[in-house]
Amino acid sequence: MSRVFNRRQFIKSAVVGTGVLIVPYRTAFSYEASEKVQVALVGVGGRGTWFVETIPAMERVTALCDVNEAKIAETFTRWEELARKMADSQQPWERQRAKEYQRLCESKPKTYYDFRKMLDEASREIDAVIVATPDHTHAVISAAAMKADKHVFCEKPLTRTVHESRALRAIARKSKVATSMGNQGTASGQFRRAVELVREGTLGEIREVRVWNDGGGADRREPPQGEQPIPPGFHWDLWLGPAAARPYHREWLQRNSWREFGTGQLGNWASHSANLAFMALYVHELWLKESLPPEQRLIRIHADHSGINRLSFPRWERITWEIPPRGGMPAVKFIWHNGQGSGGRELVEPLRQEAIGLVERDRELLQWAGALLIGTEGRIVLTGHNATFCLLPHEKFKDVPKDRPLKLDASRGHEADWFAACRGGKPAWANFDYASALNEFLMLGNVATQVEDDLVYDPVEMKVVNNEKANELLSCEYRPGWTL
Repeated sequence: MSRVFNRRQFIKSAVVGTGVLIVPYRTAFSYEASEKVQVALVGVGGRGTWFVETIPAMERVTALCDVNEAKIAETFTRWEELARKMADSQQPWERQRAKEYQRLCESKPKTYYDFRKMLDEASREIDAVIVATPDHTHAVISAAAMKADKHVFCEKPLTRTVHESRALRAIARKSKVATSMGNQGTASGQFRRAVELVREGTLGEIREVRVWNDGGGADRREPPQGEQPIPPGFHWDLWLGPAAARPYHREWLQRNSWREFGTGQLGNWASHSANLAFMALYVHELWLKESLPPEQRLIRIHADHSGINRLSFPRWERITWEIPPRGGMPAVKFIWHNGQGSGGRELVEPLRQEAIGLVERDRELLQWAGALLIGTEGRIVLTGHNATFCLLPHEKFKDVPKDRPLKLDASRGHEADWFAACRGGKPAWANFDYASALNEFLMLGNVATQVEDDLVYDPVEMKVVNNEKANELLSCEYRPGWTL
């Protein structure tokens, strides 16, 4: 552990100088840097392939971990393909990236299928861990990494349950490592400009937020039937992680079909689409300002849906959060429309015609996901990742600068902001103090669709104050051998 500490101090010295927190991007993150952050990638298939391709261009990948050994083999194959493709590029940065891919193929990072063994055996060669596994294992892996003194970047959703989010926040604070959740739209220049516009009152008082997704839920009524052969090299018991043991069936791998393994569209998409409104309207302060008296911080949640399903997610849902005043802003309602029958399509179709401030591709994407903030002086429409927006009515706001923040910090890039924090720079905007609050907020929606009555939630005490059955759903049981 002493060597890890010394490496961290050395890396921070590349960024922290005499009164200077962050050096320019080229110095902190160039290939010529004398010391790079050593990164372990946990989960290299699916969403993990994004990090397989991008992180080697930024820092040094020293370990790979996946419960499916085939995905590790595919990672090296992909690096070989990219090295060949970029070797003769006319772009110098692509040729340099090809060299790094080739280096990884020749001097292979250590590989593991059990993250616990990786943290035990390769700890000295790991400064930071990126977690891109199914939702139900985000918390156990992130917690173990932070307890091992590693910086952590966890893909969205942060966790599957409210309790897990709170636990990661506490561990991050205690370990003092750099953290971030992967809602990448946060790094967009337009996202940060939109935060400014909302907080400056350009749209007046905002009392209603609409967030939508067209996906709906799987609404599965029975678990997979029977047992199938476990594929060679696939470590089924490790894939299950903290979940109860059961025979292998490939349908269990469809994580967002099952509450035990996924978070539905609230985790999969609202982590992006509700992000701007949650941040710009200071909703997260209800979690972080513990001095607020209970009557000033209670949140009410109401859910309409296609029917209670504790195995899977409802076919459609419309969830309303009533948020009290905070941060000098008035009370506001967040309304989530998910799936056909939730009212989302009726909301979106007129917006697609009106949102002429968006390029055609983004206007089309609104039919699948997005957000609308309604103010007394105007409205703002955001695409699903909250990375682009337009102001309505268009003529009224057509001359308002929209491309980049004027006062707030610009971003180097979502992952790059986290690496700067690893080096001792400013915390990433999606650090676990913020991300845990956003995730708790969203996961309360998944609790609300499993009970009959409205919920009243205390975000400081982490407690549903009016429904004990709902309170029990804030956490989950872990099987023996798995813990936070």
